[in-house]
Amino acid sequence: MLNQKQPSGFRRSRISRYSGSMNQRLTPATAALLLIPPLTWAGNAIVGRLMNQQVPPMTLNMLRWVIATAILAPLGWRIWHHRALVLQALPRLMALALAGMFSYNSFQYLALNTSTPINVTLVASIMPFWMLLAGRLFFNVPIKAHSLIAVGFTLCGVALVLSRGDVSNLLSIQLVPGDAWMLLATLGWTTYSWLLAKPTPAQSELSAHWAPFLWIQMVIGIGWSGIATAAEWWVLPALGGPVPQMTWDTGVWLALIYVGVAPALIAYRCWGLGVSRAGPNIAVFFASLTPVFAAVMSTFALKEAPHWFHYVAFGCILTGIWITSRPRENA
Repeated sequence: MLNQKQPSGFRRSRISRYSGSMNQRLTPATAALLLIPPLTWAGNAIVGRLMNQQVPPMTLNMLRWVIATAILAPLGWRIWHHRALVLQALPRLMALALAGMFSYNSFQYLALNTSTPINVTLVASIMPFWMLLAGRLFFNVPIKAHSLIAVGFTLCGVALVLSRGDVSNLLSIQLVPGDAWMLLATLGWTTYSWLLAKPTPAQSELSAHWAPFLWIQMVIGIGWSGIATAAEWWVLPALGGPVPQMTWDTGVWLALIYVGVAPALIAYRCWGLGVSRAGPNIAVFFASLTPVFAAVMSTFALKEAPHWFHYVAFGCILTGIWITSRPRENA
């Protein structure tokens, strides 16, 4: 049984190492960990676009976490041995599940109903700005000059996409529903990442055991997603909204297996490790690679080739990643 009063020596060492992690040099191993999530998230955007006429967005998100929870259950059920800690950390666990398991994914699937995977993932590239701002406002993490420059490049790429290649349109820009949903999704993921990076004592104890810690977030996430799914099928139609439709075939089952394994289990595990080693302010720039992967996948899977402004936006994002990940003096 874990010590429920203070973090174990193992966790104390991890917390101590993290306290300076945002100033450490980015290692190849950490970079490899941080490359896996954007690759799987790009695939998630493609699948979400393919499924938008077959599975309603809230339902897709709930089924995703049901599958992931079932797969991780053989390891995750051990959280029962630490139920006292779970009760202590319950408010934080509910916030993690709301921000990471429900908000980000549900809003992304909603965005894909009216937008393309390339646009959705490029709009999400504004996340470095939210991450730096949240760290400064709520966690007193200083914003370094090179991070601001990197964010500037990333925001230029986002502005190009939102203006559809004509920067003068920014003066009168009107977000399409998909863009607006994705902006909300990035706020959810920013919250999730900082809640991981700045744990409570009880959360630190639980996170020493990654599978039970992730599993309990998924279980709570199913609860949040279940509420939204019920509203999607019964409440909104009763209020005059559209009646959701769902079809079952081999393609749907394969899509559900993919979103329940790769962008859920694998990506969340790698992201958690990457954030704990490099810090959210560096990790988030790797998330900006998602649109690059999404563009390649869209060309083959959806026949949605990028436009010229997408290529320029990709270049801006890659420049931002290069700037923020360069070794520096005293890093």
